[in-house]
Amino acid sequence: MSQAALDTLVWNDDGLLPVIAQNHVTGEILMFAWMNREALRETVERGEAVYWSRSRQRLWHKGESSGHTQKVYEVRVDCDRDVILLKVEQMGGIACHTGRASCFFNRLEEGDWKVVTPVLKNPSDIYG
Repeated sequence: MSQAALDTLVWNDDGLLPVIAQNHVTGEILMFAWMNREALRETVERGEAVYWSRSRQRLWHKGESSGHTQKVYEVRVDCDRDVILLKVEQMGGIACHTGRASCFFNRLEEGDWKVVTPVLKNPSDIYG
């Protein structure tokens, strides 16, 4: 990825962009994360999602602990150039650290949050 392409993006004050990971076949939103320039560059070079972990303050290759990597099929940017959309194949079918297919497993129903997606694999079996 060229420096010129990176320079056209609108990074926040911390040098980050929000990223949405979407299943490239079904369109399901899998997760939300952040990228800095290096994460985006590595994502493009590897063909697998690399994010910036704000809590760990380091690059995070999705699946580095779990094995549930994300193969990137397409990288898009929105019209304001301040949000990235990754169209991915979620390897192992689990994107969330809770063992679910998607991080968006709570739905607002009658004013309260209800879990609507089952755990596919116990997180302790994934992470030890």
